[in-house]
Amino acid sequence: MTSRAEAAADGRTAADSLWEWAIGITLLLTALRLVAIRLSPLQLYADEAQYWVWSQHLAFGYFTKPPLVAWIIRLTTLMGDAEPLVRLSSPLLHAAAAIFIFLAANRLYEARTAFFALLVYALMPAVQLGGFVVSTDTPMIACLAAALWAYVALQQTERAAWRPALGLGIALGLAFLAKYAALYSMGGIALHLIVSKEARRAWRPATIAAAVGAFALVIAPNVVWNAANGFAAAHHVASEAAWGGARRGGVLAGLSFLGSQFGVFGPIPFAVLLFGGGWLAARRKLEGSDGLLLAWTIPPLAIVLVQALIAGAKANWAAAAFAPGSILVAAWLLRWKRPRLLIFVVAAQALLALGGLVAVTQPRLLDKVGLSNTLKGVRGGRELTAMVVERAQAQPAAAPLSAVAIDDRELFNLVAYYGRSYFGAGGPPLKAWLLGPAPANEAELTAPLTVANGARVLAVSHDGANTPAMRAQFATAGEDIVGTVWLDRKHHRGLTMFVGEGFRGRAR
Repeated sequence: MTSRAEAAADGRTAADSLWEWAIGITLLLTALRLVAIRLSPLQLYADEAQYWVWSQHLAFGYFTKPPLVAWIIRLTTLMGDAEPLVRLSSPLLHAAAAIFIFLAANRLYEARTAFFALLVYALMPAVQLGGFVVSTDTPMIACLAAALWAYVALQQTERAAWRPALGLGIALGLAFLAKYAALYSMGGIALHLIVSKEARRAWRPATIAAAVGAFALVIAPNVVWNAANGFAAAHHVASEAAWGGARRGGVLAGLSFLGSQFGVFGPIPFAVLLFGGGWLAARRKLEGSDGLLLAWTIPPLAIVLVQALIAGAKANWAAAAFAPGSILVAAWLLRWKRPRLLIFVVAAQALLALGGLVAVTQPRLLDKVGLSNTLKGVRGGRELTAMVVERAQAQPAAAPLSAVAIDDRELFNLVAYYGRSYFGAGGPPLKAWLLGPAPANEAELTAPLTVANGARVLAVSHDGANTPAMRAQFATAGEDIVGTVWLDRKHHRGLTMFVGEGFRGRAR
């Protein structure tokens, strides 16, 4: 017969083995993603270029987002500004998130659940995309995964509980600096405190002070920045959510949001999450590990669903649910004795991930199967910028440009990035033409076209939509020059340029 000591040793050996496998798979996936980023010919999409622009003038906040993504890009581009360096952090942050998910799940359940939770997360469709592009979601998810691990440790620690509480406050603060949607997880903590006596017992004055104090200290610079800038970010969030604006939500928008979650989580994982969560809620079994994770998962999905019903929502707005949701899916499928289904999920999403890596390194394959439109956002920026720079350089030396002004946020940031060697080395300053009476983005806030820099301007309109309005604001305006870039055989992007003199400002 096997002694208890031998059984315990066997258990530790199995757990150590799974931990080694988890590290190995995470390193392999990270290496593959880094190679894909290096080999991919795809250009930055507009938001990536925008974050790079922000990284060139570091601040504690920006018009539309908190600052962490810009700080990270500044760090990864110390040796150069090529696309792979701009995107370098994404695979690394997803690797960190996966490890924190393993650690949290191992504390809540056991190593086998932790291993499959890591795989469910690491191979999630949304993570495949997030591992290739740089976005605010990726650092937020990594920080929230760390916060979840610290919160679990806090629940299970008797002595020196202030240490995980301190880690929780720091991780939540960094998540907040990545994306304001991190606040959903604070709602998760509040929900857990409401439904669980165990959760309430874990908090003492020292742990509360450590967590709240660390969180407040980390986010303080951004709060001060917002206050000094008229809470611009809060106004943008309200505008993005269309609060108080024209209603564009409804039942169909809510169903569309829920349907999109099958795409970002994976069809089977999200179905498991809905079924398991509904079953637990109906039976009011919200104690223990399941209750903790469900409390962290519900707020992002529920709040964004309400937002979708009111005024529409985007699929990635509930990304705060990814880490706890991944653990629940693995735990429930194993508990329901469905290991084959779990293995199928992992295998299917691994194949999908492999297909994604092939697609970003060989995008012409998507062109051949009629899916080139999915890549339109990561094509054409370099070519459009070349047109703008060529036109600016063609101006006579006797009549130099005082500015190049662009009417579109996305085009502005792409031109700023792909034209950095020109505009950052003696070329005319790049300015944003205001579409409305007040700034609507960071470019319009920090680099607006004004009368002071509007003596002789190369005005650039994306697709020429605003050309008549732009021309009306100059004393004189030259002829229009239209440029077109074909992204594939069916899709193209264009712009209209003219030289305007004597900018008079926007009519009030």
